[in-house]
Amino acid sequence: MKINQIYVNLPVKDVQKTREFWTKLGFSINEQFSDEKAVSVVMKEDHIYAMFLNEEFFKTFTNRPIAKGDTTQTLLAIGVDSREEVDNMVKTAVENGGSKYSEPQDHGWMYQNAFSDLNGHQWEVMFADMSKLPTE
Repeated sequence: MKINQIYVNLPVKDVQKTREFWTKLGFSINEQFSDEKAVSVVMKEDHIYAMFLNEEFFKTFTNRPIAKGDTTQTLLAIGVDSREEVDNMVKTAVENGGSKYSEPQDHGWMYQNAFSDLNGHQWEVMFADMSKLPTE
């Protein structure tokens, strides 16, 4: 089996502020799937989308309670093309209302940094140079 698309659905308190936050990070919006209840952020055209749904709308898709902002249910890891992009994304996120929740980590072949978005969702941004992956 092969997956051809992924839609990560996350609850948010304010759809408009979430839209502004992610566009300031440089992402585009799929307007076809966006309205006052949701915003569809294009992570990779035709393949990866983050669907940010206001909490009331999100609740219509599940019978379980929404995790509070002080809990962690998932860590979202995204890859970019350079170490500079990693740090620039985290810096821009923090400048626009996000927050850091860990220090950068350099594993030699992989570099990562992290931020929490406006709603407390944790995003780990990484760059990996597979040519430097250690072999034992």
